[in-house]
Amino acid sequence: MSIKLGFGLITCQRYPGDPRDGAEIYARALDLAAAADGLGLDSVWVSEHHFVDDGYLPSLLPACAAIAARTSRVAIGTGVLLAPLHDPLRLAEDAAVTDLISGGRLILGLGLGWREEEFEALGVPLAERARRLTATIGVLRGAWRGELVRGGPGAGGPGVAVRPLPARAGGPPIWIGAMSDGAVARAGRLGDGLMAAEVTPEALAAQVALARAERAASGAAGPFTVAMHAPTFAWDGDDAWDVIRDHVRYVAWKYADMESARAAAGPPQAPPPWAPGEEDALRAAVLAGTPERVAARIDEFRRAAGGDLHYVAAGYLPGLPWAAQLRSLEILAAEVLPLVREMAGDGGGE
Repeated sequence: MSIKLGFGLITCQRYPGDPRDGAEIYARALDLAAAADGLGLDSVWVSEHHFVDDGYLPSLLPACAAIAARTSRVAIGTGVLLAPLHDPLRLAEDAAVTDLISGGRLILGLGLGWREEEFEALGVPLAERARRLTATIGVLRGAWRGELVRGGPGAGGPGVAVRPLPARAGGPPIWIGAMSDGAVARAGRLGDGLMAAEVTPEALAAQVALARAERAASGAAGPFTVAMHAPTFAWDGDDAWDVIRDHVRYVAWKYADMESARAAAGPPQAPPPWAPGEEDALRAAVLAGTPERVAARIDEFRRAAGGDLHYVAAGYLPGLPWAAQLRSLEILAAEVLPLVREMAGDGGGE
């Protein structure tokens, strides 16, 4: 029985009215990653979107390489990189270089993507995303084994040798982000891990059962990691929700706003007034509170996953005052991590 505890999802979004420039937003993100490393957390995660007016992080592997240069032990994960939007050969190269810079600490989380604007702008048919994801995984694995590989659709020639090879034999582990049954089954067949998102313990247990059954049926070998991320904010007072309320609401609202804000070139806009019942629903979906409450809930997820879980506390909140952001990270590492390890009977070693 083991538990890993990570922090994310770093997006470097500009919160409406935030006076900082982009350089400072990125510098603070790297400071948080370095703090997570120094405090003993297990992983740090970034997340990808494109052409969003608040500057949502579009370039994950450069960010991961920068995090690698600022850290020494923490795993660095993409949660998730939108594989259909990337040239498979360039992705194989960039991930290999990032893995080398990190000394073999990269976890490559891959997902399908869903925003029409991103696919249209980058010239990728949305209907081909599942096929492209599957093909990309094949290219990555072949490239990192040292084989000759071809790139995306229409690529010709006898194949190419991708060099340099990653730090780890066979390359970084590939975890697949999944919500639908089809995506969960794909993770079981093709991935080294499942990355679930914002599920209940019951839903996570069902996803794990499906992924493991699909994995067994496919004959896939090797270890398989169960991971998940969910909005999580540990705090040492009874005002946790008051501290994060507006920032959590912005993150949740922005996903819905991405479509209506297509081609927006101005500064990011603030959300509209709360709708009736919206705050209660959002508050119920966020794990915020004392270290004891947060740890107990994480342990529910660990048990639902079958005993082993890599839990990513999605506590990076655009615009949250620096002191509160750093303090919550310190509490996560100093108080929540020992509690969840104790509950799991896990001393924290590899």
